[in-house]
Amino acid sequence: MKRPALFMDRDGTISEEVGYVNHPSRFRLFPYSGDAIKLLNDNGWLAILVTNQAGVARGYFSEDVIIKVHDQLRKDLESTSAKLDAIYYCAHHPSVGEPPYRFDCDCRKPRTGLIDRATADFEIDVERSWMVGDRYGDVELARNAGLHSAFVLSGYGRGEWEYQRGSWKIEPEVVAENLLEAARIIIERDAAKATR
Repeated sequence: MKRPALFMDRDGTISEEVGYVNHPSRFRLFPYSGDAIKLLNDNGWLAILVTNQAGVARGYFSEDVIIKVHDQLRKDLESTSAKLDAIYYCAHHPSVGEPPYRFDCDCRKPRTGLIDRATADFEIDVERSWMVGDRYGDVELARNAGLHSAFVLSGYGRGEWEYQRGSWKIEPEVVAENLLEAARIIIERDAAKATR
């Protein structure tokens, strides 16, 4: 049976934006992220992380570091009884670094490769699913993949919203303070549609 998914960005959305996370000790989960993801878990939604990690292509860290950071993320979430169903990341950059990471791939957001992989791995109700992020590229990804979009003001969000949105070609359907507020709004909207 198909389930809705909430796809979420990592840095600035689920965790603090600190620049390139080149060591697990630099990774800091927002205090509300566990509650947001547990809310998804408890309501039957898939919780899926999709993130660009071009620091690999740039030579700042190896893919091993990404794996260690994501292990840390899972442990941090376990302490709040929350869990991600999957993590997908893009380590490529189209014009920086050396092959195989210097690559004009289909998985670098706002291209849809990460979402395409998730929909191949899970039975996802795309029409009910959302992308949540703190960058305009996440809004573009939602449109490109046929998802609803929510924009959060954490991370780079507030600055992009206040100073750059005049040049945006599309607007997010929801603007929320953070991931927890976005998850609450999305689940409430979905439940309201189901009762119509």
